[in-house]
Amino acid sequence: MKFKAKLEQLDSSIWGQHIKLPKKVSDKFLAEDSKRIICKVNDEFSFHGAIMPEGGGKYFVNFSKQNSKKYKLVEGQVLNIELLKDESKYGIPMPEEFQELLYQDIEGDTLFHALTPGKQRSLLHLIGTVKSPEIRIRKGLIIFNHLKSNQGKLDFRQLHQDFKNYKDTDFGF
Repeated sequence: MKFKAKLEQLDSSIWGQHIKLPKKVSDKFLAEDSKRIICKVNDEFSFHGAIMPEGGGKYFVNFSKQNSKKYKLVEGQVLNIELLKDESKYGIPMPEEFQELLYQDIEGDTLFHALTPGKQRSLLHLIGTVKSPEIRIRKGLIIFNHLKSNQGKLDFRQLHQDFKNYKDTDFGF
């Protein structure tokens, strides 16, 4: 579905920039039980996202400050938006380095897939936002070690500490 929307700042301590969805758009996606979406902006770029409730039957899609900065978008600017149902398995791109690690490590694969879809997306985001393939591999290995040492439980605070301590981690290479 295509529509125009203003880039706005949400009055919230949790959420930042966003675009509000017209009721007919949110109703269509929610009727199809499609909260995960791909948002195309000005025919320039797209990103994976979710339809989020604002309250009072209104919905929005979060918009990253990085995209605003990269594409020189400003608050109040009217954007051409196209929303598509996200048909991907995880609702976010799978970094190919992490996919390879999943193939190679059966225990890591099992622990990763035992997590909730939201936690899987969070981990894929942590890996996928890194430009260096070597660091994506290292982060994937750290995540596997974290899950294995915590019996499959994910502690984000400890995981971030594990990332900081990666130089002390022996991966056997």
